[in-house]
This record gives sequence, structure tokens and C-alpha cells, in this order.
Amino acid sequence: MTKKADINFYFDPVCPFAWMTSKWIRLVQAQRDYTVEWRFISLRLINSHLDYDSHFPSEYEAQHTAGLRLLRVASAARERHGREVTGPLYQAFGARIMEAGPDDGRAPGWQADPVLVSEALTEADLPTSLVDALDDTARDVEIQAESDEALSLTGKDVGTPIVHFEPPEGVAFFGPVISRLPDEEQAGVLWDHVIGLARFPGFAELKRSLRERPQLPSFGVTPGQMGRTEDWHTGSRRLKK
Repeated sequence: MTKKADINFYFDPVCPFAWMTSKWIRLVQAQRDYTVEWRFISLRLINSHLDYDSHFPSEYEAQHTAGLRLLRVASAARERHGREVTGPLYQAFGARIMEAGPDDGRAPGWQADPVLVSEALTEADLPTSLVDALDDTARDVEIQAESDEALSLTGKDVGTPIVHFEPPEGVAFFGPVISRLPDEEQAGVLWDHVIGLARFPGFAELKRSLRERPQLPSFGVTPGQMGRTEDWHTGSRRLKK
């Protein structure tokens, strides 16, 4: 019988906060010998009831659609090659989307460019033929179901990522939203504090809107450089009812 994962991590490949949290989770995973199952939540699908023109900046619809297209590829890879390939493929996507410098010449939705996807598949030791799944809308049923599953754990007024610790009975929560990667010592301490809060039945939310830009090359922040602290909002993180 296959052992359940210690952590279910629900991600959208185009969300920078999900990516930063996933890097932290990988540090915790190595320290605590946890197993992680990387699962899907699509910002495009969970926001499908919204008018993008009135709720988000102009480029967000293309970005969220790109995230859905990448999840279709991940869905096909998982179906044909097993659940263990999802984590490496997400890592390969993130290396190209989040860890590359900004390029103002890119058109919105560039994240699902077939060349980028083919390179990520190669890095993850997967066949490049999976790039054909980018436009396989039949996979949206599965992705929607997994997105609904994620929101059933936390409620709908959240964004990505969603973390479920010790499923199916354990605690689940949105985030934490972090703008920088903790060091190895901080990673375990932060994890213990987050789980401690989440396990208290009466805990609902801890939040502040003043924050720094994500410490990622895609936001023009080089390693070791501090981002500007500001009241910074992104529709790729926050859902609106």
C-alpha cells in the first residue's frame, strides 16, 4: 500500500508566491524527511466566474491562462509517468519562469511558450511530446476537481499556494505568503510556527499588506539584494469573490 504524503502542496506554476513557498517547503522536506505530493490549483479556473478586465491588471488573464496550460502538461505527465514526476517538472517550470531575469519584451502568457515547456520537460527527463497537452482542454476537468479539492480545505477567499499537512485529517492553510527564502535554520523554525498556529482550532488569519517584492530574479531582484517594501498586490496570489 502506497504511503500517503506528509504534505500535499497545491500550486499554480505562474504564481510567484507559490514558487517561493515551494522552495521553502523543499528545504523543510529535506530537513524533516517529509514526502510531498505536488498537486494542482488553477488560478484561471478558480477565477473563471470573474470579469478579468474589471478585477485584474491587463496581463493577468494571459498569465493565468498560461498557468492552466502548464498544468495540462503536468497532468499528462502525471498520468503517463506517475505522480513522482510532478515535483521535478514544477521545479523545471519555476527555474525558467521565476529564476530568470525580467524581460519587458515578452508578451503576456509567455510562460506557456512551447520552447520553454519542451526545455522544462527535457530537464525533468520527460518526453517533449507532452508539449501537445498545452491545449488539451479535456484535462481541465481533472484540474478543476483538484482546484475545488484545495479550496474545500481552506474556504474560497484565498489564493495560492495551499498546503495540507498530514492529509487527510491534518491541517490545511493558504500560504504562508513569503517574499524571500529563509535560510536552512530559519526554514524549520518558520515551519514549526506555521504548523503551531494552524493546529489551533480557533486560528483564522494573520495578515499584513505592507510587504516587499518577491525576492526572485523574475522581479529584477538579484540574489542577496533586498526588495523594496511596499503595499504590493497581485491577482496571481489573491482571489476575489
